Amino acid sequence: MRRMTLLLIASVTAVQLLLPLANAENAGVPLDLENIPVEETFSGEPWAETFEQSADLQTALEPNVKAAILVEAETGSVIFKLNEHERLAPASVTKIMTMLLVSEAIADASLTLDDIVTVSTAASQMGGSQIYLKENEQMSVRDLFKSVAVASANDASVALAEQIAGSEAAFVAQMNSRAKELGMNDTHFANCTGLPGNADHLTSAYDIAIMSRALIALPVIHEFSAIWTDTVRNGEFGLSNTNKLIRFYNGATGLKTGFTDSAKFCLSATAKRDGIEYIAVVLGAPTSDKRFEAAKTLLNHAFAGYTLTDVCADSALAPIPVTLGKEKYVQPIVSGEAKILVEKAKLSGLKRTVTIAESAAAPLTAGQELGTLTISDGGGSVIVRAPLVCADAVEKLTWWDLFKRYVELLFVGK
Repeated sequence: MRRMTLLLIASVTAVQLLLPLANAENAGVPLDLENIPVEETFSGEPWAETFEQSADLQTALEPNVKAAILVEAETGSVIFKLNEHERLAPASVTKIMTMLLVSEAIADASLTLDDIVTVSTAASQMGGSQIYLKENEQMSVRDLFKSVAVASANDASVALAEQIAGSEAAFVAQMNSRAKELGMNDTHFANCTGLPGNADHLTSAYDIAIMSRALIALPVIHEFSAIWTDTVRNGEFGLSNTNKLIRFYNGATGLKTGFTDSAKFCLSATAKRDGIEYIAVVLGAPTSDKRFEAAKTLLNHAFAGYTLTDVCADSALAPIPVTLGKEKYVQPIVSGEAKILVEKAKLSGLKRTVTIAESAAAPLTAGQELGTLTISDGGGSVIVRAPLVCADAVEKLTWWDLFKRYVELLFVGK
């Protein structure tokens, strides 16, 4: 009898105590973010424009290239750009998209490096850089891919294109579709090799950086892009990399050269040191040497002046109390890239400021915004504002959950 009386008293008391909370909840009390400034989101999408143009770099490059761009690969931050959206002929730099589609086919297991390709008449008749494939010759995807990545073989490119799509024309349609998906708005491909003959075969330094970044994110390309010399046909045919930076530039990892009379000398160069990789694209250089020197100038500028740093540094964000939630706390996390690119000279002066609500009312959804993390340099200029969001969803307590929690508190004391 005594137990029943206590339970009755507890029930009435619980209702009285929890009624204001429930009324406020039913009135739709929102998470108050009105005082949190969010001027930009931290998405990591191409491209985060955060750096002033180097006048010295521009002066050095303008006489030697028609267009250029310098990008950090992990974050997509643009360090330097020159006529980056000018539509130009890319020559064999086109093959970055060819290799991207091959790499993606390998990644989704629709193609393997050990698959054997039978060479068509069309593939055997390609001119320019080639490994002199013969009609009906059989070669592995591995050796064909290596021939494209190292020696820029046009015949191997067409053989791979036909293996994936059935014909070069169908493969080119896939190239243009993938370019659209990547946001390569300056680009139209007419073939998979970059050979001249179609005035509409155009792209830009900006778009080449986009597809280069997509390609180096896939592991298979790294088996081939940094090879200096190798062979195919069981050692009978030698390959030598057309990208001289592979041998002569510290940290070079790829990626693709190009030359035609109309395009002049082109290059998308990638290099990695201490875990940071940069992409330097140059188009329309008058000589091969000036192409490589321009790329080295860009890469040297990047390695000397910039570095990556963690958005959250070494400290985790404290959990936020949740009102009327089945979980008592929710963990805020940074939405977007985990790292940002900063100038080395400003690294020691970085200041991180967290602006976040003191509590949040359930229900909460995963990814729901809770506040912002602002990173500023020593002069007070904002480098990035990153949204802080819920790591997990938190359901709202029901009346029965509220009653049980109160009874537990009353009798157990926790």
